[in-house]
This record gives sequence, C-alpha cells and structure tokens, in this order.
Amino acid sequence: MSKTETEQNPLSLFEFWPGSIFYTPIVLYWIAMGLKYRDLSIPTAANPRIETGGLCGESKSSILDMAGPIAQEAIAPYAVFASGMGALDRALAAMERKELSFPVVVKPDIGCNGTGVKLVRSREQLESVLPQFPNDVDLMVQELIDYPVEAGLFYIRHPDQPQGRITSVTYKEAPVLTGDGHSTIEELIMSDPRMGQVPQIYLPRLAGREKSVLAEGEVLPLVFAGNHCKGSVFRDGRADTTPELTARLDAIMKDVPDFYFGRVDVKVPSVEALQRGEGLRIIEINGVGSEAIHIWDRRTTLWEAYRAQFSHYHQTFLIGAANKARGWKTSGAFGMLHSWRKQRRLLASYPMND
Repeated sequence: MSKTETEQNPLSLFEFWPGSIFYTPIVLYWIAMGLKYRDLSIPTAANPRIETGGLCGESKSSILDMAGPIAQEAIAPYAVFASGMGALDRALAAMERKELSFPVVVKPDIGCNGTGVKLVRSREQLESVLPQFPNDVDLMVQELIDYPVEAGLFYIRHPDQPQGRITSVTYKEAPVLTGDGHSTIEELIMSDPRMGQVPQIYLPRLAGREKSVLAEGEVLPLVFAGNHCKGSVFRDGRADTTPELTARLDAIMKDVPDFYFGRVDVKVPSVEALQRGEGLRIIEINGVGSEAIHIWDRRTTLWEAYRAQFSHYHQTFLIGAANKARGWKTSGAFGMLHSWRKQRRLLASYPMND
C-alpha cells in the first residue's frame, strides 16, 4: 500500500459510524429471522454450552475452561481471581499457580470490545491497577504472548459437519507514533491522515501526556487492546487462509465441546507461521456476539460489510435451529435481555483499556 493511497483513503465510509446507525439493519435482520423461526433467541443455541451462546454476558474463562488437551495446549495460560479487598494477594497467588510472571494481561472475565484490558508489567503496577475495577467481579490474569502478529480467525461448523471452515481472517495492528523531536504527541496524532480524523479515540487514554514531545525516533504505541473501536487498525487477511490453517483451527475448536460459531483471537510468530497453522497462541474464544472483523478494513465497502454480517448471522440461526432440534435450549428473549443488561452494567464500571 503506497503512502499516497493511505492518505487518500485512511478510513472507510462507515468505519466509525455510531453503532445505532450501522447496526440498525442488522437488528432488523435479526428480528426478521427470529420471526421466521418463532424464537428471537435461536442464535443463543449455536454454542449451547455457553451463556447466550456467547452473544453477551458470558464468562471468557468458562469458554476456555471447556477446552480439551488439544485446545488447552494452544491457549495462553490464564487464571481467574476476584476483585476487591485482598485482590492483589489473590492475583499473585493465581499467577503463582499458573507459573505466570510479569508482564501479564489483566482483563474482566465478562466484557467485550477490549474494555478494561490492562497490560501490567510489575507487581507495583498490578497493585495500582486492581483498585480501578469494581468490587466483586471476576478478573483474568493471562500470560502476555509477545508475538508480533495478532489475528482474528472466524470459525463456523454446523453440528452435522465433520469439519469446520474459516470465514474471516483479520490482522490487528496497534497504531504507533514516531517522534520528530519537536512535535507534541497531540500534534503527531492530529497530523496523521487516519488518527487525525478520530482523535477522540486516542487522546483520552494519554493521561495528560498529549503535550509531551517525543524524542526523534522515539516510538509510542497508542493502543494495547486489539479492538477496532478502541483504535486498533484492522486489515483483511482472508487471502492467507490455507488448508493447513483451517485444519489446525478445526482440530482446536472441535476440542471445545459443542462450539460451532465464533471468532478465535490469536497471536503468531509470523504471517507465514499462521498460513502453516503453526505457533497459534489463543488469547480469547468469542461466541455468537463476535464479528467477522475483516469488515473494518478501510477498503471494505458498506455493501460488503453488510453482506458479511447478514451471512454470518444467518449461520447462527441455522446452527441454533439445528441444535434446538437436537434438544438444546435457547436462552429466550428475556434471558438475552438479562445477560445484555448485566454486561452493559459491568462495562460501564470498568477502567479505560490500555
């Protein structure tokens, strides 16, 4: 991609539309499908062992805990502890049980879009981070996988199919600033063709550093959590889907009981390793509420984005209906609402992500 091309098209048309606008057609599609199947909550049976199928309110660790030996080998080690008084001791004990050492990642066990995700480099930093969370919530501490490539892999398998498939591969890139010795951080952000259009995403998390000047050549990563709405840049990597990668991910996901639909967030040593299906380290497994995030590549058209969204949600209804016919229960509309309200309340109480 040339510099000229990037400057001409730094954002897609809809990349930062308000959710109330972008997702309205998707909500209407969901309602139409729900009326067709006479159950608005059919997709919650797509991953029937997970609360709401992973639509909202689910525990991240409960999904990872279901993994068998093949999947566990690929999952970055993690432990869960409760926030509140004594959380530091519980966190350190959890790290000791899993033989984790700093730096680590601390994040809410129930959450989405990277809210509350913290990169913690020392015991002292952990001590200062933990009080930022509300009392009596479960937090995860996880090994920091320091691989250079992060990707979201979308996986779908129907209950009657022996093999699953990958429908989306997306690379997540953290934006960085490079100092010139005289411009402030805020000036560098505002002069960037992409970041300058959405400074409200980056400036609030600088904690008063926006007027600081980076030395010439000094590099400052602006976002740690790999989430588009938090400022990471997403690149469509579907061209790197290979039979080897598909076979490896399929083997892993079939080792998570009755998991049929969702996105697996991984880190790998290189794009070539990803293509070979080698070196995958899983950070999270997300269910029905996850997206095929290649739609947030700046080159994706609005029609392509909606086509991908409708196609994927159509699959959740097909899979959910098949599982319901096999005897699994859906959460019901009120169950979905209860889980959504629980998640929304928790998200509002978490600190800003790194």
